[in-house]
Amino acid sequence: MFVLACSAVGVVLGGTASQAEINQCQAAPSLSNECLTQDPLYKTVEGMSVGLLAGAGAALGATVEIWKKKI
Repeated sequence: MFVLACSAVGVVLGGTASQAEINQCQAAPSLSNECLTQDPLYKTVEGMSVGLLAGAGAALGATVEIWKKKI
């Protein structure tokens, strides 16, 4: 349950961060080639998947530490 909750938070934060990066890129005074050719949906999904992995990894790490302290 802990891993699921942390993973969900990671997905939300990763998606939000990548969306903010897209908005910042598009609002820049001089648009770069990379900014113009990137698919916003792909970039958002990429951020969400990185967030998922980060959240799950953090939850697993925290769970292992909690188990170590109980032993």
